Amino acid sequence: MHRQKKTALRSWLVFVATTVILSLIAWLGWSWTEGTITLPRATPSNLSTASLTVGLTDAPQSLDIRTDTGDNVERALLGNVYETLVSRDDNNKIVAGIAKSWTISDDGLTYDFTLHRGMTFANGHKLDSADVVWSMQQIVKNKYQGATALADLASVANPSPTKVTLTLAKPDPTLLRALAGRAGIVYDSEWNGDYATQTAGSGPLEATAFDKGASVTLTRNDHYWGDLAGVQTVTLKYYANGDALAKAALNGDINTVFTSDASAVKQLDGQSSWQVKSGTSTTKVMLALNNDTNSIFSDAQARQVVRYAVDAKTIAASASDSAGELGGPIGPLEPGYEDLTNLFPFDQVKAAQMIAFFATGAAFFGTVELVVPTEYQSLGETVAGYLRSVGIDTNVQAADAATVAQRVKDGQYTMALLASDADASEFGTSDNVFRYTNGTVQDAYKSAMAATNDADYQSRMKTFAKTVSQDAAADWLYSRKTFTAAAKGIDGLPKNMTDDYLPLAKATVK
Repeated sequence: MHRQKKTALRSWLVFVATTVILSLIAWLGWSWTEGTITLPRATPSNLSTASLTVGLTDAPQSLDIRTDTGDNVERALLGNVYETLVSRDDNNKIVAGIAKSWTISDDGLTYDFTLHRGMTFANGHKLDSADVVWSMQQIVKNKYQGATALADLASVANPSPTKVTLTLAKPDPTLLRALAGRAGIVYDSEWNGDYATQTAGSGPLEATAFDKGASVTLTRNDHYWGDLAGVQTVTLKYYANGDALAKAALNGDINTVFTSDASAVKQLDGQSSWQVKSGTSTTKVMLALNNDTNSIFSDAQARQVVRYAVDAKTIAASASDSAGELGGPIGPLEPGYEDLTNLFPFDQVKAAQMIAFFATGAAFFGTVELVVPTEYQSLGETVAGYLRSVGIDTNVQAADAATVAQRVKDGQYTMALLASDADASEFGTSDNVFRYTNGTVQDAYKSAMAATNDADYQSRMKTFAKTVSQDAAADWLYSRKTFTAAAKGIDGLPKNMTDDYLPLAKATVK
């Protein structure tokens, strides 16, 4: 009898222990699935100790990516230090970020995101859906950079630690793209440091030093939840201009250069220890036409004369910073792109015939003042030559880029040569710096913005772009190149859009 009781007790204890262990395993599995716990991750022992020293221009004046309006801080930190809900690849396609997947309702009003598990910020704090919700609330509440892109956000919720649901008041087919920018940055809700000089991101690198106007030092985050950075340190060094960049590279002060200045990389091209590559930017080199009612270019035919008179194809083929002829407001890396270069083929005979329709002929145009940035003065003279050849007297005025941009903003110009990173929406409303108004064009843009899925959005954007191009709202000459120069043995660098987006975690040095 005693032996039977002992056996029964042992069986009961084994049952209890087994139940506890199975329950613990089940709880751990559920917690891991839901993201409520983060398992420790071992740091590999064979990590590279190499350094990347990058030469750039336009230094950030602050590390506060929430409030600083400059593109330079975004270029330095986005994708390196700070991560976004979704991201974009080197071809500007939307890809996974903090969220590994998402679905969009048929009416375009509900976005459900599933986050990666086991994420942390560089300081070790856990990152889950609560941080996503808090970040969006802070962006909207404090009107941080990116807040305007969330204007249609009705609510944001986190039904579980790995789930986030966004509900919109009306469809916004550009939302995902906005969430790959500052509107989608996920901040650490537990951090109270000085954003101007420090960072608390979740990315593969963290800012460990900031010398205002001179350099930003990024160090590998060895506790990163994804693939670890290929180098230990990335130092971003800032120089006054392209010539200074080239000199620093030739002197061995930097081993990588990112620039849009073709003359700078020309000094490195052909050097046995350097490799030079080019990519495509979303920046467009264009002739901006003042469409204000008191301007000659408020007349559509006058604008069309310019497009026929100027040989955009030859300009695009010969410009050292050209990635290809454009023809419309949407570039090849942007959603809704379509080749519109055949809408206005170079035809000065046709341009002259159109000028003859004006009662006063070429005198209708008077003397056109063409305002150009100093770096594009030669191109400005080329454009002026084309216009003069059809009888339009043209005077080129060169100024620094900031002055040209301000004159365009103030409407103090007739024609201006710009390198513009503005997107097609510049022509989508009547409130734009070009004073361009066309009901048909702007209705087409409204239709695109009402699309509930990406396919419809891109189709409608093609219609919009073709309509605005046919109306010759401007003369889009070419997409601008980006250039990368790196010492031999450096690989994994981005190629496209490096003038505004510079993820460097995949870089390696042999």
